[in-house]
Amino acid sequence: MTADKMRELWKAESFQPFTIRLADGRGIAVRHSEFMTVSPQGRTAVVFQPDGSMNIIDVMLVTDVEINTNGKPGGKKRR
Repeated sequence: MTADKMRELWKAESFQPFTIRLADGRGIAVRHSEFMTVSPQGRTAVVFQPDGSMNIIDVMLVTDVEINTNGKPGGKKRR
């Protein structure tokens, strides 16, 4: 369910930045829809950061998705 919500936020017509929370406690900020892609099988996501680094995510380890109401990591939780 949370992975579905992540995809819904990513593909939203009116994109809002959001943070992906993982099982290990990390938070990965998605600042723009063009900074993220999901594999054709839907199992892996890649999030590119403004500094050129990237996060490779096993979508099955997503525990929560937070909408960033102020454009920064954190914000209102949405499951």
